[in-house]
Amino acid sequence: MNFGHLAVFHAVAIEGSVSKGAERLLVSQPAISKQLKDFERKMGTPLFDRLPRGMRLTEAGALLARYAQRLFAIADEAERMMGELRGLRHGRLSVGASTTIGVYLLPEIFVRFRQVYPGVELNLEIANSEGVQDRLRRGVIDIGLTEIPAEGEDFNSTVFMEDELVAVAPVGHALAQRRSVTPEALCREPFVVRETGSATKSLAERALAERGLTVRPTMSLGNTEAIKRAVASGVGVAIISHLAIGLELRAKRLVKVRVSNLRIRRPLYRISLRGSNERRAVQAFIQMVDEAAHHQGSA
Repeated sequence: MNFGHLAVFHAVAIEGSVSKGAERLLVSQPAISKQLKDFERKMGTPLFDRLPRGMRLTEAGALLARYAQRLFAIADEAERMMGELRGLRHGRLSVGASTTIGVYLLPEIFVRFRQVYPGVELNLEIANSEGVQDRLRRGVIDIGLTEIPAEGEDFNSTVFMEDELVAVAPVGHALAQRRSVTPEALCREPFVVRETGSATKSLAERALAERGLTVRPTMSLGNTEAIKRAVASGVGVAIISHLAIGLELRAKRLVKVRVSNLRIRRPLYRISLRGSNERRAVQAFIQMVDEAAHHQGSA
């Protein structure tokens, strides 16, 4: 079996499309398509159903994907262990994170890690908390950082920091001019909210519901970046993670609204497979995450 072709198949199987598989391998899309067709011809059976929106594994493809996952997991482990022996001068570290953590907390940590350990290849996979757990279970990532604890006996969950959800408004908004406002006054404003299913939305709504309050949604958006832009444009106010608003506060595009008797905090979790040994690269990364969490807590 040609392991180069197997690597191409594995990348497309993970990403679900030829284009994303090509991006993962840093190879042109036509080259990926040709190698995949050659591989299917040599295997003597189709490995994918070509659909209008992506690729779907056939029965044979799904079987091969399971073996490929195991083979490449062993190869990655061998490479990582050799890196350990070389004192973190080489190797690979793959981290999975939910969106808020991955977008707003980890980039600076990755920069710092790269400065200290330039020979270690870093990879970040952003997914929802369930997706991070699935990647950890399949061996795609080495460690996960999520907004909810992992479910099941396969995982260990450890709180590594607390995130605060804060009310924000556009610069010049009437509420922003006041030293503090009541939760009732905040809830009378039109709100930009997260779509149903967001952990952030659920937590904020629960905190307000405990005071017998609800918000008046004027717009529902799918991610924090869209919410920040809508608020800055004057659509309404919002409650979002403090981690996400540093740039906007410094650029004076958003302001925090101080709400009396309302503090919404949530734990953020580091998750790992139960019984797994933490490699030196993982230990070094955890140390940097803990340092960043301490800095955030004292800021």
